[in-house]
Amino acid sequence: MPSAVTEALFSEPSGRRHALVMFAGVAIFTSVYVYYGVLRDSAAVGWLLVMVVGSALSGIAESLPKDRRRIAGALRITAILVLLGVLALTVFVPEVVVRSG
Repeated sequence: MPSAVTEALFSEPSGRRHALVMFAGVAIFTSVYVYYGVLRDSAAVGWLLVMVVGSALSGIAESLPKDRRRIAGALRITAILVLLGVLALTVFVPEVVVRSG
């Protein structure tokens, strides 16, 4: 009997609508990073690149064909681990993520 987590992670990809939302998030995070990180020369926006990677992995997972459940699940797990990594850094070593400068 599979668990609810396994069913959710390895379910069929949701389709283009969910992928479009994820890729819109990628575009927003990238534009905020470019504005604050490059144009305003702020050092405290490195975490946005992690958000870009996590959202992009989720978007790729949702845009796969319906029969690619394992690959979609692997991409979802990778996205979760990437985002949990930045969350753990924020909690345990905040000066690495949020640098003042």
